[in-house]
Amino acid sequence: MNDILIRNGSFSEVVDLSRKIPEFFRPHSENTYEERLSETQHLILIAEMDGKPVGFKVGYQRFSDDIFYSWMGGVLSGYRRKGIATRLADEQESWAKNQGYTKIVFKTRNRLTQMIHFGLNRGFMVVDLIRREKVEEYRLVLEKVL
Repeated sequence: MNDILIRNGSFSEVVDLSRKIPEFFRPHSENTYEERLSETQHLILIAEMDGKPVGFKVGYQRFSDDIFYSWMGGVLSGYRRKGIATRLADEQESWAKNQGYTKIVFKTRNRLTQMIHFGLNRGFMVVDLIRREKVEEYRLVLEKVL
């Protein structure tokens, strides 16, 4: 297996990657990232393989001083099941813990079963359900104590 490099990234890199991930049918713009993250502590991670960006994870402080919200992330289809999402999550959790956060929270849609499994397998627990018109669009809120 090729080595995975995890490094800090930029808004433009995240936007470029998110446009190539099929689950993001309306990816956020660079302006959206700037507006959401500019006034708060945040972390943007990029995963590279063979010198090419193949995944990302973005999070920021939200809800309270001790909660880090894992907002957006994804891995290009051709690079999945290679441990990239795990490495990104490990790095994000380690960074958040070192910054003094005690919990990580994320939301996902009911139809994104791989993301639900990923969270549960990493020790997250479902703490809330946000209902929508269609059951597949319900949002699950998951939380992990660091």
